[in-house]
Amino acid sequence: MPAGLLVPGRNVWRLASASRAAVLIDGASFFQAVRSAFLAARHSVFVVGWDIDSRTPLAGELPARDGLPTEFGPFLSALISRRPELQVHLLLWDYSLVYAHECEMLPRLTLDWEMPPQVRFCLDSSVSFGSSQHQKLVIVDDAVAFCGGLDLTNRRWDTGQHRVSEPGRLDASGKPYKPFHDVQMMVDGKAAESLALLARQRWCRAIGKGEPKLYPAGDPWPVDVAPDFTNLDIGIARTQPRFTDESSAHEVEQLFHDSIDRAQRTIYIENQFTTSMGIAQHLARRLRANRELEVVIVAPHAHESLLESRTMRNGRIRFWRTVQAAGGPRVRLVSPEVAKDSASADAMIHLKVTVIDDSILRVGSANLNNRSMGADTECDLIIEAADDRQRKQITRVRNRLLADHCEAEPDVVEAALANNSSLVDLVDTLSRNGHRLKPIDDGVLDSGLLSRLAERVADPPRPLRLTRFIGHFLPRFLATRSHQGRSQTPGKFRLMPGAIILALLALPFAWHFTGLAAYADPDAVRTYLAVVVESPFAPLIVVACFVLGGLIAFPVVVLILVTSALFGPWLGMAYAGAGIAASGGLFYVVGARVGSDPLKRLAGNRWPRLRGWLRKRGLPAVVALRVLPMALFTLVNFAIGASGIRFLDFAVGTLIGMGPGLVVMCFVGSRMADIVDNPSVQHIAWLLVGAAAWAGTALLAQKLVGRLGGESTKEPA
Repeated sequence: MPAGLLVPGRNVWRLASASRAAVLIDGASFFQAVRSAFLAARHSVFVVGWDIDSRTPLAGELPARDGLPTEFGPFLSALISRRPELQVHLLLWDYSLVYAHECEMLPRLTLDWEMPPQVRFCLDSSVSFGSSQHQKLVIVDDAVAFCGGLDLTNRRWDTGQHRVSEPGRLDASGKPYKPFHDVQMMVDGKAAESLALLARQRWCRAIGKGEPKLYPAGDPWPVDVAPDFTNLDIGIARTQPRFTDESSAHEVEQLFHDSIDRAQRTIYIENQFTTSMGIAQHLARRLRANRELEVVIVAPHAHESLLESRTMRNGRIRFWRTVQAAGGPRVRLVSPEVAKDSASADAMIHLKVTVIDDSILRVGSANLNNRSMGADTECDLIIEAADDRQRKQITRVRNRLLADHCEAEPDVVEAALANNSSLVDLVDTLSRNGHRLKPIDDGVLDSGLLSRLAERVADPPRPLRLTRFIGHFLPRFLATRSHQGRSQTPGKFRLMPGAIILALLALPFAWHFTGLAAYADPDAVRTYLAVVVESPFAPLIVVACFVLGGLIAFPVVVLILVTSALFGPWLGMAYAGAGIAASGGLFYVVGARVGSDPLKRLAGNRWPRLRGWLRKRGLPAVVALRVLPMALFTLVNFAIGASGIRFLDFAVGTLIGMGPGLVVMCFVGSRMADIVDNPSVQHIAWLLVGAAAWAGTALLAQKLVGRLGGESTKEPA
């Protein structure tokens, strides 16, 4: 073989030895291995993740057979009651509100307050603005470590069969979800100690104190897991954005470049996201330089969430066009489909695995997207084959992955490749029992500034800087075109409308993600406004605060909660209602006067369709938009005014849509101080009752929308 690929300081953080390494394919095998390792733990467990959910079914077979609860949270509590000396540290990203619907509500309540004192919990907010804590690590006694694409969270469990219907594949609410495919690697020895150090560094940075110290002890390796590799070196590559006292790390990206340059016959990739143009261009160059090389990429059939469909899909289209132009018939972009009788499903591809020839195996958390190259924290493990035995095992791992997608045994895949060495031909033809890999067609790119802006926010190549972000988009956004479609003379921009829209779009995120968040804290706002409670001008001052808050896109929910906390539910409801009416009416008028041109420049061809949808439905559309007070409250007011909806429909729709939620928030807000100061069971119950009432009022309002509109109020695709 040529000189070693893995170079500490260049494309890996370090090389560390392991006596055993195992590739755990799919959630059932990973969760069972984690459970077994926890049962063998003696002094410490560290879990570092993008998300952690106390309801995760931590077992290979459901239900578990060891007498302890199946779900992660109750399992930990029961385990610690058996072994009170065990110390558990749980760290997850202090996630963006964009992903709140995917995560467990109130994780501090379920993973901190309800846990024994031996369990310490931390929401990691130390990463930069626009970044996330994306490493997925589990460390047991600093002696065994897991690293890969799986978090200990909801909707991840599945077996390797990926059946269309799987009785155990239910989310926390009991709802079935589609097949889910992922991979984690387990290692011991110095490799596990290195990952333990990395996890402890993340913990110490997140809590803002302490020095990481290791205490490797015992052998918690699960007895029922046979290693795939023995006596080898493991490379550990990171992505880490720059911190105050630490430089950034880009080993993940550099290792992709260096390993692609080594490819001779095949590159096999399974990855959730493929948007990094740097990786795409590197693949294209290698395909042009080596006409024998084949590339197969297995990815999700489609990006299902609204955010991903508007961002990652565009990036994948560009990525694939670049690779396909260079490789032609030697490349494939496919997704797994499973079918039985008349039912079918697309398996979710969430893993991040790369196999190059029979020499390089890579398993980790890093997607092939921009943010994994420089914005998020990532960790990948790499095996570079040192002998024929390791080369055979790397090939075996790849064949196991292919066999899962085609409902075949790895030996069948091996035999097929022995007859025809083309990996592309195998992907095109191998299919068993309704399982197959089918080509992906993402269609055409979404145009418009809004899509480009969303991509920049959702998939940045480095942490976001608000000034740089605005500087990039402001000139493009403010530039207008004449009615004939010709660009106006440079410098003749309609600055005011563009500046208004840009501010209304950027400020809601700034109140949550930047230093402004300290001023949007409910306790801080309550302190500011407490001085006006006894003033005879209190109603006017509160209304003025709502109007001023609308001008700077301040979170309206915070104002409602604080108003009710200060003045009680009834006066708070009256004052907040007046403030909402004044603020909303002001921006409705501004939107009506400014017109829809700025919104058309922002949203492209979608704005005429959205405007038509709003005008056609009128009052029901306003109700639908008002069921929950959104972060973009002010921008919604502006858009409704610009759409041409009558003011009467706007006012009545706001009252119907926001009224029930306002009532609930005011009664919850009036108890907010008690909940914060004394989070007792009674006060938490008040909060839960309020949340349930809010959900109920939202459902009633939606039914009212249907009756008024006579048809669905969903936004057109």
